[in-house]
Amino acid sequence: MIHNPKVKIHTDIGDLIVTLYADKAPVTVSNFLNYVQQKRFNDSTIFRIVTESNAEQPEDANTKIQVIQAGLPPEHPLLLPSILHESTKDSGLSHIHGTISMARFEPGSADGSFFFCIGDQLELDYGGKRYSDGLGFAAFGRITDGMDALTSIFEQAEPQEYLKNEITIKSIALI
Repeated sequence: MIHNPKVKIHTDIGDLIVTLYADKAPVTVSNFLNYVQQKRFNDSTIFRIVTESNAEQPEDANTKIQVIQAGLPPEHPLLLPSILHESTKDSGLSHIHGTISMARFEPGSADGSFFFCIGDQLELDYGGKRYSDGLGFAAFGRITDGMDALTSIFEQAEPQEYLKNEITIKSIALI
């Protein structure tokens, strides 16, 4: 049996405890833990909060979403190489409220940026309509404690999805 580790994400607003499903998404969890163990997420930020009212639709996006995006944005110097895409078809996971998943542009482009689902975001699953490729995103864990902090973070949304007042992630550590 594969151990499903837990991490504590310590932010300016509160802490999130996340169980990572290494048994269902081993490549994605391994990638995330590499960032954690190398302390690459320390002093990173929550830099994007997408709501129904501020969502900027990508060219091929076919549905609105509500997510909180964090970690290292594109082009950040601490990014590691991209990883293989583990779809929800393969993992059996789903983008329900509190799920952590990898951000991506193209399949196989996920690296050090991740997001949390606010409410059920099933259009992010394999076969969903968020992107026309239908491959969805790589869910790899879920918040098991700290939903109140997640709600408080979501309440910091601004009129535009990319935050002017980013929220600091002080650290992410295994517990």
